[in-house]
Amino acid sequence: MAYYFTSESVSEGHPDKIADQISDALIDNFLAFDPESKVACETLVTTGQVVLAGEVKSQTYLDVQQIAREVIQRIGYTKSEYMFDANSCGVLSAIHEQSADINQGVDRQNKEDQGAGDQGMMFGYATKETEDYMPLALDLSHKLLQELAELRRENKDITYLRPDAKSQITLEYDDNNVPVRIVTIVLSTQHDEFIKPDNNTAEAKKASEKAMQKQIENDIKSILIPKVLAKYPQYKYLFENAEAIEYLINPTGIFIIGGPHGDTGLTGRKIIVDTYGGKGAHGGGAFSGKDPSKVDRSAAYATRHIAKNLVAAGVADEVLVQVSYAIGVAKPTGLYINTYGTGKVNLTDGEIAKKVKELFDLRPYFIEKNLKLRNPIYSETAAYGHMGRKPKTVKKTFTRPGGETKEVEVELFTWEKLDRVSDIKQAFKLL
Repeated sequence: MAYYFTSESVSEGHPDKIADQISDALIDNFLAFDPESKVACETLVTTGQVVLAGEVKSQTYLDVQQIAREVIQRIGYTKSEYMFDANSCGVLSAIHEQSADINQGVDRQNKEDQGAGDQGMMFGYATKETEDYMPLALDLSHKLLQELAELRRENKDITYLRPDAKSQITLEYDDNNVPVRIVTIVLSTQHDEFIKPDNNTAEAKKASEKAMQKQIENDIKSILIPKVLAKYPQYKYLFENAEAIEYLINPTGIFIIGGPHGDTGLTGRKIIVDTYGGKGAHGGGAFSGKDPSKVDRSAAYATRHIAKNLVAAGVADEVLVQVSYAIGVAKPTGLYINTYGTGKVNLTDGEIAKKVKELFDLRPYFIEKNLKLRNPIYSETAAYGHMGRKPKTVKKTFTRPGGETKEVEVELFTWEKLDRVSDIKQAFKLL
Protein backbone atom coordinates (compact mmCIF):
# COMPACT_ATOMS: atom_id res chain seq x y z
CA MET A 1 0.00 0.00 0.00
CA ALA A 2 1.34 3.45 -0.94
CA TYR A 3 2.19 5.81 1.91
CA TYR A 4 3.61 9.22 2.79
CA PHE A 5 6.82 9.81 4.77
CA THR A 6 8.16 13.12 6.10
CA SER A 7 11.55 14.32 7.30
CA GLU A 8 12.77 17.76 8.37
CA SER A 9 16.03 19.67 8.66
CA VAL A 10 17.11 22.91 10.32
CA SER A 11 19.73 25.45 9.27
CA GLU A 12 23.04 26.30 10.92
CA GLY A 13 21.33 29.42 12.30
CA HIS A 14 18.61 27.49 14.14
CA PRO A 15 19.02 28.01 17.92
CA ASP A 16 19.57 24.32 18.69
CA LYS A 17 22.14 24.06 15.91
CA ILE A 18 24.00 27.14 17.17
CA ALA A 19 24.29 25.31 20.48
CA ASP A 20 25.50 22.12 18.77
CA GLN A 21 28.11 24.02 16.76
CA ILE A 22 29.50 25.80 19.82
CA SER A 23 29.72 22.52 21.75
CA ASP A 24 31.51 20.78 18.88
CA ALA A 25 33.89 23.71 18.37
CA LEU A 26 34.91 23.27 22.01
CA ILE A 27 35.47 19.54 21.40
CA ASP A 28 37.66 20.28 18.38
CA ASN A 29 39.79 22.83 20.22
CA PHE A 30 40.34 20.51 23.18
CA LEU A 31 41.27 17.58 20.92
CA ALA A 32 43.57 19.73 18.77
CA PHE A 33 45.82 20.54 21.73
CA ASP A 34 45.22 17.38 23.80
CA PRO A 35 43.90 14.37 21.84
CA GLU A 36 43.25 12.48 25.07
CA SER A 37 40.78 15.10 26.33
CA LYS A 38 37.53 13.83 27.81
CA VAL A 39 34.78 16.37 27.19
CA ALA A 40 31.02 16.62 27.58
CA CYS A 41 29.94 20.20 26.87
CA GLU A 42 26.39 21.55 26.73
CA THR A 43 25.43 24.96 25.36
CA LEU A 44 22.33 27.09 25.87
CA VAL A 45 21.62 30.13 23.71
CA THR A 46 18.89 32.72 24.23
CA THR A 47 18.38 36.45 23.72
CA GLY A 48 21.84 38.00 24.01
CA GLN A 49 23.23 35.13 26.08
CA VAL A 50 25.30 31.97 25.75
CA VAL A 51 25.72 29.56 28.67
CA LEU A 52 28.40 26.85 28.53
CA ALA A 53 28.27 23.94 30.96
CA GLY A 54 29.76 20.49 31.20
CA GLU A 55 32.66 18.34 32.31
CA VAL A 56 36.21 18.32 30.98
CA LYS A 57 39.40 16.39 31.71
CA SER A 58 42.22 17.88 29.63
CA GLN A 59 45.82 19.05 29.76
CA THR A 60 45.01 22.19 27.75
CA TYR A 61 43.41 25.53 28.56
CA LEU A 62 41.11 27.35 26.12
CA ASP A 63 39.39 30.70 25.84
CA VAL A 64 35.93 29.18 25.59
CA GLN A 65 34.25 32.58 25.30
CA GLN A 66 36.28 33.47 22.22
CA ILE A 67 35.57 30.09 20.63
CA ALA A 68 31.82 30.59 21.14
CA ARG A 69 31.94 34.08 19.61
CA GLU A 70 33.86 32.83 16.57
CA VAL A 71 31.20 30.19 15.92
CA ILE A 72 28.37 32.72 16.21
CA GLN A 73 30.24 35.07 13.86
CA ARG A 74 30.75 32.33 11.28
CA ILE A 75 27.08 31.34 11.35
CA GLY A 76 26.06 34.92 10.57
CA TYR A 77 24.71 36.47 13.75
CA THR A 78 26.55 39.74 13.29
CA LYS A 79 23.85 42.43 13.60
CA SER A 80 22.40 43.99 16.74
CA GLU A 81 18.86 43.88 15.32
CA TYR A 82 19.01 40.08 15.57
CA MET A 83 19.09 40.54 19.38
CA PHE A 84 21.90 37.99 19.41
CA ASP A 85 25.24 38.80 17.86
CA ALA A 86 28.78 37.54 18.17
CA ASN A 87 30.37 40.71 19.51
CA SER A 88 27.86 41.78 22.15
CA CYS A 89 26.25 38.59 23.51
CA GLY A 90 27.16 37.52 27.02
CA VAL A 91 29.06 34.22 27.36
CA LEU A 92 28.95 32.45 30.73
CA SER A 93 31.11 29.37 31.34
CA ALA A 94 30.20 26.82 33.99
CA ILE A 95 32.50 24.06 32.74
CA HIS A 96 34.12 21.93 35.47
CA GLU A 97 36.23 18.80 35.87
CA GLN A 98 34.96 15.40 34.79
CA SER A 99 33.71 13.00 37.45
CA ALA A 100 36.46 10.65 38.63
CA ASP A 101 33.82 7.93 39.03
CA ILE A 102 33.03 8.06 35.32
CA ASN A 103 36.64 8.47 34.24
CA GLN A 104 37.80 5.33 36.06
CA GLY A 105 35.43 3.28 33.90
CA VAL A 106 36.84 4.73 30.70
CA ASP A 107 40.60 5.16 31.10
CA ARG A 108 42.51 1.89 31.48
CA GLN A 109 46.19 1.01 31.64
CA ASN A 110 45.74 -1.13 28.55
CA LYS A 111 44.04 1.18 26.04
CA GLU A 112 42.33 -1.73 24.32
CA ASP A 113 40.34 -2.31 27.51
CA GLN A 114 38.88 1.23 27.43
CA GLY A 115 35.34 1.04 28.76
CA ALA A 116 32.26 2.62 27.26
CA GLY A 117 31.60 6.12 28.57
CA ASP A 118 27.98 5.24 29.32
CA GLN A 119 25.37 2.55 28.94
CA GLY A 120 22.84 2.65 26.13
CA MET A 121 22.02 1.53 22.61
CA MET A 122 23.08 3.16 19.36
CA PHE A 123 21.74 2.68 15.83
CA GLY A 124 23.15 2.96 12.34
CA TYR A 125 21.07 2.88 9.18
CA ALA A 126 21.57 2.86 5.42
CA THR A 127 19.29 2.58 2.40
CA LYS A 128 19.73 2.50 -1.39
CA GLU A 129 17.29 5.40 -1.80
CA THR A 130 20.06 7.92 -2.53
CA GLU A 131 23.66 7.97 -3.71
CA ASP A 132 24.70 8.75 -0.13
CA TYR A 133 22.75 5.73 1.19
CA MET A 134 20.49 8.11 3.13
CA PRO A 135 16.69 8.47 3.33
CA LEU A 136 15.53 10.71 0.48
CA ALA A 137 13.22 13.06 2.42
CA LEU A 138 15.99 13.95 4.87
CA ASP A 139 18.59 14.27 2.13
CA LEU A 140 16.42 16.76 0.24
CA SER A 141 15.57 18.67 3.41
CA HIS A 142 19.29 19.13 4.17
CA LYS A 143 20.12 20.17 0.61
CA LEU A 144 17.40 22.82 0.49
CA LEU A 145 18.82 24.51 3.58
CA GLN A 146 22.46 24.17 2.53
CA GLU A 147 21.70 25.96 -0.74
CA LEU A 148 19.53 28.53 1.07
CA ALA A 149 22.48 29.28 3.38
CA GLU A 150 24.70 29.68 0.33
CA LEU A 151 22.25 32.21 -1.12
CA ARG A 152 22.29 34.07 2.20
CA ARG A 153 26.07 34.25 2.28
CA GLU A 154 26.27 35.35 -1.36
CA ASN A 155 23.64 38.05 -0.67
CA LYS A 156 23.03 38.62 -4.40
CA ASP A 157 19.96 36.80 -5.72
CA ILE A 158 18.18 37.01 -2.37
CA THR A 159 19.26 39.85 -0.07
CA TYR A 160 16.87 39.69 2.88
CA LEU A 161 17.72 36.31 4.42
CA ARG A 162 18.63 35.86 8.10
CA PRO A 163 20.36 32.74 9.53
CA ASP A 164 17.44 30.81 11.07
CA ALA A 165 15.53 28.39 8.80
CA LYS A 166 13.72 25.04 8.73
CA SER A 167 12.67 22.71 5.93
CA GLN A 168 10.42 19.67 5.66
CA ILE A 169 9.74 17.25 2.80
CA THR A 170 6.84 14.82 2.50
CA LEU A 171 7.29 12.06 -0.09
CA GLU A 172 4.84 9.59 -1.56
CA TYR A 173 6.06 5.98 -1.77
CA ASP A 174 4.54 3.37 -4.08
CA ASP A 175 3.61 -0.20 -3.24
CA ASN A 176 7.21 -1.30 -3.83
CA ASN A 177 8.53 1.08 -1.17
CA VAL A 178 10.01 3.42 -3.82
CA PRO A 179 9.67 7.23 -3.54
CA VAL A 180 7.77 8.53 -6.58
CA ARG A 181 6.97 12.19 -5.94
CA ILE A 182 7.12 15.12 -3.55
CA VAL A 183 3.80 15.78 -1.86
CA THR A 184 4.68 18.84 0.23
CA ILE A 185 7.61 21.19 0.73
CA VAL A 186 7.55 23.21 3.92
CA LEU A 187 10.17 25.92 4.29
CA SER A 188 10.38 28.68 6.88
CA THR A 189 13.18 31.21 6.65
CA GLN A 190 13.97 34.13 8.90
CA HIS A 191 14.17 37.41 7.00
CA ASP A 192 14.60 41.17 7.27
CA GLU A 193 11.61 43.49 7.24
CA PHE A 194 12.38 44.21 3.60
CA ILE A 195 8.96 45.67 2.71
CA LYS A 196 7.91 48.41 5.13
CA PRO A 197 4.24 49.24 5.79
CA ASP A 198 2.97 52.49 4.27
CA ASN A 199 1.77 53.63 7.70
CA ASN A 200 1.20 52.34 11.23
CA THR A 201 -2.30 50.98 10.66
CA ALA A 202 -3.04 47.29 11.10
CA GLU A 203 -4.16 47.09 7.47
CA ALA A 204 -0.85 48.51 6.18
CA LYS A 205 1.17 46.12 8.36
CA LYS A 206 -0.86 43.17 7.16
CA ALA A 207 -0.40 44.23 3.53
CA SER A 208 3.39 44.50 3.93
CA GLU A 209 3.54 41.11 5.63
CA LYS A 210 1.53 39.56 2.81
CA ALA A 211 3.81 41.17 0.21
CA MET A 212 6.93 39.85 1.96
CA GLN A 213 5.49 36.35 2.20
CA LYS A 214 4.59 36.41 -1.51
CA GLN A 215 8.11 37.57 -2.46
CA ILE A 216 9.74 34.90 -0.31
CA GLU A 217 7.54 32.15 -1.79
CA ASN A 218 8.33 33.32 -5.32
CA ASP A 219 12.08 33.41 -4.59
CA ILE A 220 12.04 29.93 -3.08
CA LYS A 221 10.30 28.52 -6.17
CA SER A 222 12.18 30.51 -8.82
CA ILE A 223 15.67 30.78 -7.28
CA LEU A 224 16.24 28.16 -4.56
CA ILE A 225 14.59 25.15 -6.18
CA PRO A 226 16.34 25.62 -9.57
CA LYS A 227 19.64 26.07 -7.72
CA VAL A 228 19.13 22.78 -5.88
CA LEU A 229 18.15 20.90 -9.05
CA ALA A 230 21.09 22.31 -10.99
CA LYS A 231 23.44 20.94 -8.35
CA TYR A 232 21.56 17.66 -7.79
CA PRO A 233 19.99 16.72 -11.16
CA GLN A 234 19.25 13.21 -9.91
CA TYR A 235 16.23 14.64 -8.08
CA LYS A 236 14.59 16.35 -11.08
CA TYR A 237 12.12 13.49 -11.51
CA LEU A 238 10.54 14.37 -8.18
CA PHE A 239 9.68 17.85 -9.47
CA GLU A 240 8.31 16.85 -12.90
CA ASN A 241 4.70 17.29 -11.79
CA ALA A 242 5.44 20.68 -10.24
CA GLU A 243 1.79 21.76 -10.08
CA ALA A 244 1.00 18.84 -7.77
CA ILE A 245 3.59 19.89 -5.16
CA GLU A 246 2.14 21.83 -2.24
CA TYR A 247 4.45 24.61 -1.06
CA LEU A 248 4.04 25.97 2.46
CA ILE A 249 6.53 28.85 2.64
CA ASN A 250 6.69 30.78 5.93
CA PRO A 251 3.18 29.54 6.69
CA THR A 252 2.77 31.76 9.77
CA GLY A 253 3.18 34.83 7.56
CA ILE A 254 6.38 36.57 8.65
CA PHE A 255 9.53 35.30 10.35
CA ILE A 256 11.56 38.34 11.39
CA ILE A 257 12.06 37.41 15.04
CA GLY A 258 14.13 34.22 15.01
CA GLY A 259 17.34 32.61 16.16
CA PRO A 260 18.03 32.60 19.92
CA HIS A 261 15.85 35.71 20.31
CA GLY A 262 12.86 33.77 19.01
CA ASP A 263 13.57 30.43 20.72
CA THR A 264 16.07 29.16 23.26
CA GLY A 265 18.53 26.68 21.79
CA LEU A 266 20.10 23.66 23.52
CA THR A 267 22.77 21.15 22.54
CA GLY A 268 21.44 17.77 21.44
CA ARG A 269 17.86 18.70 20.69
CA LYS A 270 17.91 17.83 16.98
CA ILE A 271 19.02 14.19 17.10
CA ILE A 272 16.64 13.04 14.35
CA VAL A 273 17.83 15.81 12.02
CA ASP A 274 21.39 14.70 12.90
CA THR A 275 20.76 11.10 11.87
CA TYR A 276 18.11 9.60 9.56
CA GLY A 277 15.07 11.87 9.65
CA GLY A 278 12.92 9.33 11.48
CA LYS A 279 13.85 6.34 9.31
CA GLY A 280 15.54 3.38 10.98
CA ALA A 281 15.78 4.03 14.71
CA HIS A 282 17.58 6.20 17.29
CA GLY A 283 18.94 5.24 20.69
CA GLY A 284 18.17 8.66 22.18
CA GLY A 285 21.70 9.90 22.83
CA ALA A 286 22.88 13.18 21.33
CA PHE A 287 26.25 13.57 19.59
CA SER A 288 27.44 17.17 19.78
CA GLY A 289 29.65 18.22 22.67
CA LYS A 290 30.85 14.67 23.36
CA ASP A 291 34.35 13.34 22.81
CA PRO A 292 34.56 9.88 21.17
CA SER A 293 34.85 7.98 24.46
CA LYS A 294 31.10 8.65 24.69
CA VAL A 295 29.62 5.76 22.73
CA ASP A 296 26.45 7.77 22.10
CA ARG A 297 28.57 9.41 19.44
CA SER A 298 31.32 7.00 18.41
CA ALA A 299 29.17 3.87 18.27
CA ALA A 300 26.48 5.68 16.27
CA TYR A 301 29.19 6.51 13.73
CA ALA A 302 30.47 2.93 13.81
CA THR A 303 27.03 1.42 13.20
CA ARG A 304 26.41 3.84 10.31
CA HIS A 305 29.75 2.74 8.85
CA ILE A 306 28.68 -0.90 9.11
CA ALA A 307 25.19 -0.32 7.70
CA LYS A 308 26.44 1.73 4.74
CA ASN A 309 29.13 -0.79 3.80
CA LEU A 310 26.66 -3.68 4.08
CA VAL A 311 24.24 -2.00 1.68
CA ALA A 312 27.02 -0.94 -0.70
CA ALA A 313 28.35 -4.50 -0.73
CA GLY A 314 24.96 -5.85 -1.74
CA VAL A 315 24.06 -7.70 1.45
CA ALA A 316 20.70 -5.89 1.58
CA ASP A 317 18.94 -2.81 0.16
CA GLU A 318 18.18 -1.44 3.63
CA VAL A 319 19.96 -2.17 6.90
CA LEU A 320 19.55 -1.17 10.53
CA VAL A 321 22.38 -1.96 12.98
CA GLN A 322 22.03 -1.72 16.76
CA VAL A 323 24.84 -2.03 19.31
CA SER A 324 24.57 -1.67 23.08
CA TYR A 325 26.99 -1.10 25.97
CA ALA A 326 27.37 -1.04 29.74
CA ILE A 327 29.29 1.85 31.28
CA GLY A 328 32.93 0.98 31.93
CA VAL A 329 32.77 -2.26 29.89
CA ALA A 330 34.62 -2.54 26.59
CA LYS A 331 32.75 -5.42 24.98
CA PRO A 332 29.29 -4.56 23.59
CA THR A 333 26.38 -6.19 25.35
CA GLY A 334 24.54 -6.85 22.11
CA LEU A 335 24.54 -6.53 18.32
CA TYR A 336 21.36 -6.60 16.22
CA ILE A 337 20.79 -6.42 12.45
CA ASN A 338 17.50 -5.81 10.62
CA THR A 339 17.39 -5.92 6.82
CA TYR A 340 13.60 -5.29 6.62
CA GLY A 341 13.22 -8.29 4.33
CA THR A 342 15.54 -6.79 1.71
CA GLY A 343 18.42 -9.23 2.23
CA LYS A 344 20.27 -10.44 -0.88
CA VAL A 345 22.10 -13.31 0.84
CA ASN A 346 20.73 -16.64 1.97
CA LEU A 347 21.17 -15.83 5.65
CA THR A 348 18.89 -14.74 8.47
CA ASP A 349 19.42 -11.33 10.04
CA GLY A 350 20.83 -13.11 13.08
CA GLU A 351 23.36 -14.93 10.91
CA ILE A 352 24.30 -11.65 9.23
CA ALA A 353 24.85 -10.12 12.67
CA LYS A 354 27.15 -12.98 13.61
CA LYS A 355 29.34 -12.33 10.56
CA VAL A 356 29.33 -8.56 11.22
CA LYS A 357 30.57 -9.23 14.74
CA GLU A 358 33.52 -11.13 13.27
CA LEU A 359 34.30 -8.36 10.76
CA PHE A 360 34.01 -5.25 12.95
CA ASP A 361 35.53 -4.65 16.40
CA LEU A 362 33.02 -2.51 18.28
CA ARG A 363 35.03 -2.00 21.45
CA PRO A 364 35.31 1.77 22.09
CA TYR A 365 39.10 1.97 21.67
CA PHE A 366 38.97 0.23 18.29
CA ILE A 367 36.10 2.41 17.07
CA GLU A 368 38.17 5.50 17.95
CA LYS A 369 41.25 4.06 16.26
CA ASN A 370 39.64 2.69 13.10
CA LEU A 371 37.55 5.79 12.41
CA LYS A 372 40.27 8.24 13.57
CA LEU A 373 37.92 9.88 16.03
CA ARG A 374 40.50 11.42 18.42
CA ASN A 375 41.00 14.27 16.01
CA PRO A 376 39.33 17.72 15.75
CA ILE A 377 36.73 16.65 13.18
CA TYR A 378 33.45 17.51 14.84
CA SER A 379 32.58 21.13 13.97
CA GLU A 380 31.68 20.04 10.45
CA THR A 381 29.18 17.49 11.78
CA ALA A 382 27.14 19.95 13.84
CA ALA A 383 24.86 21.24 11.05
CA TYR A 384 23.12 19.49 8.12
CA GLY A 385 23.53 15.99 9.51
CA HIS A 386 26.27 13.74 10.86
CA MET A 387 25.45 11.03 8.33
CA GLY A 388 25.44 10.99 4.54
CA ARG A 389 28.27 13.52 4.24
CA LYS A 390 31.28 13.35 1.93
CA PRO A 391 34.57 12.07 3.43
CA LYS A 392 37.43 14.46 2.77
CA THR A 393 40.80 15.57 4.15
CA VAL A 394 41.21 19.18 5.30
CA LYS A 395 43.72 21.34 7.15
CA LYS A 396 42.49 23.19 10.23
CA THR A 397 44.20 25.79 12.40
CA PHE A 398 43.52 26.29 16.11
CA THR A 399 44.69 29.03 18.49
CA ARG A 400 44.69 29.05 22.27
CA PRO A 401 45.46 31.76 24.87
CA GLY A 402 49.00 33.07 24.58
CA GLY A 403 48.90 32.96 20.80
CA GLU A 404 49.95 29.33 20.35
CA THR A 405 48.60 27.97 17.08
CA LYS A 406 48.37 24.43 15.80
CA GLU A 407 47.68 23.30 12.27
CA VAL A 408 46.39 19.77 11.80
CA GLU A 409 45.37 17.71 8.79
CA VAL A 410 42.33 15.56 9.49
CA GLU A 411 39.93 13.23 7.71
CA LEU A 412 36.30 14.27 8.02
CA PHE A 413 33.36 11.84 8.07
CA THR A 414 35.47 8.69 8.09
CA TRP A 415 32.39 6.63 8.98
CA GLU A 416 31.03 7.43 5.51
CA LYS A 417 33.92 5.71 3.72
CA LEU A 418 33.14 2.56 1.74
CA ASP A 419 36.40 0.97 2.81
CA ARG A 420 35.03 -2.38 4.02
CA VAL A 421 32.96 -3.34 1.00
CA SER A 422 35.50 -5.85 -0.34
CA ASP A 423 35.89 -7.47 3.11
CA ILE A 424 32.13 -7.82 3.39
CA LYS A 425 31.75 -9.22 -0.12
CA GLN A 426 34.40 -11.82 0.63
CA ALA A 427 32.82 -12.77 3.98
CA PHE A 428 29.35 -13.06 2.44
CA LYS A 429 30.62 -14.72 -0.78
CA LEU A 430 29.37 -11.87 -2.98
CA LEU A 431 32.51 -11.58 -5.12
